[in-house]
Amino acid sequence: MTYEMAHRTLPELWATLAGADAVHGLYYLLMHGVFALWDGGPVALRLPSVLATAGAAAGVAALGRELAGPRAGLAAGVLFPLLPAVQRYAQEGRSYALVTALVVAQTWLLLRACTERGGRRRRTWWAGYALLTALSGLLHEFALLALPAHGIALLVSRAPRAVARAWARAACGAAVIVTPLVLLSLRQSEQVGWISVSLAGDIAGFLLPAAVGVAAAAVVRRGFAAGPGPRVHTWALPLLVVPPALLLLASAVRPLYVDRYVLYSQAGLALLVGAALDRVSRPARARRLLVPVLVAAAVPALWPVGTQLRDPHSRTDDAWAIGRAVAQASRPGDAVLFVPASRRVWTLSREPASYGAVDLALAASPRAGHTLYGTELPAPDIRARMVRVSRIVVVHDPARDRREADGREWTKKATLRAHFTPCGERTSGVARIVVYERGSRC
Repeated sequence: MTYEMAHRTLPELWATLAGADAVHGLYYLLMHGVFALWDGGPVALRLPSVLATAGAAAGVAALGRELAGPRAGLAAGVLFPLLPAVQRYAQEGRSYALVTALVVAQTWLLLRACTERGGRRRRTWWAGYALLTALSGLLHEFALLALPAHGIALLVSRAPRAVARAWARAACGAAVIVTPLVLLSLRQSEQVGWISVSLAGDIAGFLLPAAVGVAAAAVVRRGFAAGPGPRVHTWALPLLVVPPALLLLASAVRPLYVDRYVLYSQAGLALLVGAALDRVSRPARARRLLVPVLVAAAVPALWPVGTQLRDPHSRTDDAWAIGRAVAQASRPGDAVLFVPASRRVWTLSREPASYGAVDLALAASPRAGHTLYGTELPAPDIRARMVRVSRIVVVHDPARDRREADGREWTKKATLRAHFTPCGERTSGVARIVVYERGSRC
């Protein structure tokens, strides 16, 4: 989707965002500029995420140094890009790695604003914090969930009232800037209708890193029992727990929780584990007890360290691979049908017309109709077109099909059952590509 949207002209992009996907508008605009400078295909698409993840790792290291010392900062900075979720979105053409880098940077600026003594420099840090908070929120509005985490960190660390007031002003200013985007995205909320929260998957996926973070925080606190307590747990634990917890609570009203929406919370996990590793690597009375506890808590969350992401089969929605598979299954003159229609997004980088096939249900292309997936014909017209062809390549996503069923989709499936026979099938990630022949035998 990013690749196709970023290749639209600015008027086309603006017209599309007015009706759909406004939440990603700034990211599409950024990628439009990237491709204008260098149209490097998948490399250009993914390079900003790689660079952002590298910057976020450096930021985590800087935070760890400020909060718990240079060794803890080094450990946290090395650990952060090894976290499986971070590795995944470091290689995808989406906004989440950039948002993470900005949230890490704004957290560092907040820390500097709280510790800076000079009035002029402190105002500079606060202005930078407000600016990056607004920018991250414009890239993805759920970045604003980092604000409650920062507020709790200031509360727990007993920041002076002047600091709390300055933070409140900066946070409110950023929120005001992002509010128009939030209001517009609320009008486009049908786009997140596919989200469902799983007790076994999503909630467990939140609780496990949170448990590791709490265990690491306990290690850090215990290691400093004889002296002044470190600040790392007061900053990192809210960042790890609060944003995903708030999104899960909101999902009790309407499902909204997807782990990548709060990817930046992984920075809190890296900070805590990095600081704990630093503590247990030093001679200390409690080390013999704390090391096994930390290892037992961390291994389930960190192993395997993203090795499965190196496997080509891990990219279940690889649009380039799916597009190639559809082209290989098609012959010149074949009809291509998407079930449901939103899966047309898989072939936007290589449309059926480019290899002589016909997009059977399409009435207006995504660009022409200023939509994400194109505009389809009415159900009776789709059926009339289907019964006039002899061979149809159906691109099917069973999971989306269940959530996006409507009259058009029912007509497609009913016509296939009544007039066509499946004669071959292949899979590419989550896509099922089935070739149907007219009649009762292939």
